[in-house]
Amino acid sequence: MKQRAPEYKDAEAAIRLKLEKELPGDLTYHGFHHTEDVLKAGLLIAKTEGISKKETQLLRVAILFHDSGFIHTYKGHEDMGCRIAREFLPKYHFNKAEIDLICGMIMATKIPQTPDTILERIICDADLDYLGRDDVFQIADTLYTEIKLYINPLSAEEWNNLQISFLEAHEYFTKFSKSNRSPAKLEYLQRLRENHIVV
Repeated sequence: MKQRAPEYKDAEAAIRLKLEKELPGDLTYHGFHHTEDVLKAGLLIAKTEGISKKETQLLRVAILFHDSGFIHTYKGHEDMGCRIAREFLPKYHFNKAEIDLICGMIMATKIPQTPDTILERIICDADLDYLGRDDVFQIADTLYTEIKLYINPLSAEEWNNLQISFLEAHEYFTKFSKSNRSPAKLEYLQRLRENHIVV
């Protein structure tokens, strides 16, 4: 019996609805707006990497699931996101190999990022795309608010130092992000070092 093709649009619609309804309202950074931002960035990067239509469809689904674990847990949300994907996607005729690829992409976004494939490199760069954009200040502020609530009530100085350490270790993986995001990211790092940012 021939394997049915995955129902990409139906799966996307269902996970979007779940995220909109069930993600905690106090996720100032990791709310559904972040997932939409990562999807936009991921599709932009994907266009420059020459991936196939099917790979793009799998990437879209992985991005929509990549932070779904926050519905249930903050720490270890990537593992939970994979669990949700593994429960969810067979209903939409995704096979094991396709789900494994999607889970590989979700797990690659765990910090520190460890992508092995082109799809994993794309999702990793899309997830941190904002670091090299003009809206980095506003978005970083939402992450600071969320970290203070969920992890540690850091002072502004501690937060700046944490960002500096992270940015010094971070590298983009795709050609697009290296060319189009790294320069502004380095400027942001320099401004943090000079302590020109007031949080």
